Amino acid sequence: MDIDLLNPDAREERSKHKLKRMIQSPNSFFMDVKCPGCLQITTVYSHAQTVVLCGNCNQMLCQTTGGLARLTEGCSFRKKVE
Repeated sequence: MDIDLLNPDAREERSKHKLKRMIQSPNSFFMDVKCPGCLQITTVYSHAQTVVLCGNCNQMLCQTTGGLARLTEGCSFRKKVE
């Protein structure tokens, strides 16, 4: 079985541990979350460890889980670009 070490498969790379990839990269990211009530955009960490509330209407935007934060139903998000 031949494996191309210089050009690994994208699916294979994504499934590897973050330190075992050819180019190390984190699994976490920052995202802009839009509140469904007042449409204000808030920056949230993908692995947030506390409940995040909207600054205007005090509505819950995401809940904590063991890893990734779970967005509240109706919230939309996009990854922040550096």
